[in-house]
Amino acid sequence: MLKRVVMLLITAFVLSSCQTMSKEECAVADWRVVGEQDGAAGYEPQSRFARHVKACERAGVLADQTLWYQGYQQGLPRYCTPLNGLSVGRDGKSYANVCPVGLDAGFREGYSLGQAYYRKSSDIRSAESQIRGLEQSIRADQDLISKGQVDQREAERRIDDNRWKIRDLEREIGRMQSDLRRIEADMEDFRYTRALRG
Repeated sequence: MLKRVVMLLITAFVLSSCQTMSKEECAVADWRVVGEQDGAAGYEPQSRFARHVKACERAGVLADQTLWYQGYQQGLPRYCTPLNGLSVGRDGKSYANVCPVGLDAGFREGYSLGQAYYRKSSDIRSAESQIRGLEQSIRADQDLISKGQVDQREAERRIDDNRWKIRDLEREIGRMQSDLRRIEADMEDFRYTRALRG
């Protein structure tokens, strides 16, 4: 019985987390405003509006696609700026190819630079995580040696191998941090030049 209640609660949570709007929000929605907010957030229009329709059907409310789309078009220019592209890329978020032709190139320029920063930061975190794993292996082998539960020469060989791997990773992290500093400088230049353009 308890298992069934837990499953029902989990299902209800998952369904509610997929909904874009509550019944109350659907009942009082200004579809132009909802569309503008969605455009300013860079959502892919067809799937986003379809999710609104699904959420509001449950409340017995018909979503107004015409008003929503008008608002969406008004919101897009707030999303499709070069500096926002930089932020979206830096945060590792995806781009749904929603920017109009006149704004797409500037957004993509910022997005590409932001993505370079995100990827390099992720690579550094990954290497640091590998080092922590190797250090844990070293401690485990040292513990086994101290307890006499392992062939000492074999364990010491593994420890030496892991220490060499750590040194290699630390050198690689140093190179990646230099790359990251260059990317950060490029990002600052990008922000500065875009601010000058207004």
